[in-house]
Amino acid sequence: MRVLGVDPGLTRCGVGVVEGVAGRPLKMVGVGVVRTAADAELGERLVAIERGIEQWLDEYEPEFVAVERVFSQHNVRTVMGTAQASAVAMLCAARRGLPVALHTPSEVKAAVTGSGRADKDQVGAMVTRLLRLDAPPKPADAADALALAICHIWRAPALNRLQQAHAAARAPRIPVRKVTR
Repeated sequence: MRVLGVDPGLTRCGVGVVEGVAGRPLKMVGVGVVRTAADAELGERLVAIERGIEQWLDEYEPEFVAVERVFSQHNVRTVMGTAQASAVAMLCAARRGLPVALHTPSEVKAAVTGSGRADKDQVGAMVTRLLRLDAPPKPADAADALALAICHIWRAPALNRLQQAHAAARAPRIPVRKVTR
């Protein structure tokens, strides 16, 4: 499984591609950041993020896209920018028919470090260890993107089973009538 992780942000949008399956060693395929100028118009920034993500999708051809779920912060402006960048990533994936999974920051931290309250340094250290890297990816947005991809690879089998069970439970049941003669 090849997953593009996206840590959305207007100034720095972290992107990272990880390949592997749950229970086996994982491999980092690529990591980076799509940057936009803070003084650029919002529309220009969103187009730049879209172009950057499209380049990553073209180059690495992931099978899934994992995006950090936007959560409420105290700064509404920050939340809006993060949500807009997140929507761009989801749109790029949807345009190609790629499945998108949203993971909360605490889910990602718990999956990678064992604690949903881990700090950026702990996440970076575990990403480095899990992917057998020489040093933590910089900036932290890049490490967070890799953590999102790792989280998805590890959680996807369980999520798929839950979705299948939910679909089966919602499927219409056809009553079976016994016919006697």
